Amino acid sequence: MRNVLRRAGRAAAHTLALAALLAGVAGCRGPALDFSGKHRSPEESIRVLPDHGARDVPPEGPLEVRLPSGRLERVRVTRIESGAPGRITGRISEDGLRWTPRDGTRLSLAAKYRVDVVALDGHGRRSARQTTFTTEVPAHRFIGYFKPENRAVTGAGMIVSFEFNRKITDRAVVERAVTVTSDPPVEIAGHWFGDDRLDFRPQRYWEPGTKVTVRIRLRDVEAAPGAYGIQHKTVSFTVGRSQVSTVDAAAKTMEVRRDGSLLATVPITAGEPKSTTYNGRMVISDMQDMTRMNGATVGFTDENGKGEYDIKDVPHAIRLTESGTFLHGNYWAPVDIFGRVNVSHGCIGLRDEKGGSGDSPAGWFFDRSLIGDVVEVVNSTDQVVEADNGLSGWNLSWARWKAGSALR
Repeated sequence: MRNVLRRAGRAAAHTLALAALLAGVAGCRGPALDFSGKHRSPEESIRVLPDHGARDVPPEGPLEVRLPSGRLERVRVTRIESGAPGRITGRISEDGLRWTPRDGTRLSLAAKYRVDVVALDGHGRRSARQTTFTTEVPAHRFIGYFKPENRAVTGAGMIVSFEFNRKITDRAVVERAVTVTSDPPVEIAGHWFGDDRLDFRPQRYWEPGTKVTVRIRLRDVEAAPGAYGIQHKTVSFTVGRSQVSTVDAAAKTMEVRRDGSLLATVPITAGEPKSTTYNGRMVISDMQDMTRMNGATVGFTDENGKGEYDIKDVPHAIRLTESGTFLHGNYWAPVDIFGRVNVSHGCIGLRDEKGGSGDSPAGWFFDRSLIGDVVEVVNSTDQVVEADNGLSGWNLSWARWKAGSALR
């Protein structure tokens, strides 16, 4: 079995092949399940409303999770807009087939939500699904959804990233309205990727212990004709420590260094020759203890249009790019391939056990990782990952980074 997913516009050989971490960003671009498909058994159909990626969802919903059979084990609905975390509480029906929010629940306007579901089929086997959706933004208003979350503790490679729900035509006025400072102080610059994304980073990785403060003063700022901001808030995060892991695709190893000291050298499997792993520095942006990966969502199908693989319980899944590169546990490959053979379609696989084991290499690494940690791939025959693919801006030189500011 293969491990990984790749970039949307690349050829299938470079599309992530082990999976589609089904999520808003899930395991490679979008939900891993197609509920209108003809090839799904009832136990596999975790149905979430609103649909994955839905926009402009009204405050009254709909919001629910359904199963045709089996039993829901866990449903979590969390507001993930930084600075305003919160959870929607609800209940699972007595038959275990439906989750609904408590009576009177209303979603917040201009907010992004994530739905995490774990379900059991009739044989007690787990499967997972993760989706995201955003609620209505008032007419003639815009909002920036940003990372990391307020009061988060991150790795030293964390990049502050804003994604706007409308195209920004006056980038300078928006960039002026967002200030990022640090204690101890360092120079921090913004960089625009297109007309709806603005990232901030220093010249080098943050020093451990640094407190970073983000002041957002977008309220009534006109970013495009007739479109005014609604946010006025201050958020912060703290850099916990510096962990940089170097994956050598040729040697098939990963060296994990914490604050410069080597913690361990872990055997891995990377992308096979026809679907190699990106080179370059990537930043951990999401972590799931279990997720689902399906080849059909990324173009890996057989002659009948079914996915070449459908793994419902991929353990210890760590997202590295938006296009679907993951570092994750692998329990289905022979133990002796790790450190010896590259068999994935671009992901980085670590040995694991079914259900995920904290004593496995994958579990060990997962338990010692933070959002914002850096994973750098070297000696692959692939290109360097693009700077806007996930939080990969460290692959730009400082001069090129600052040249992308609207205030230069």
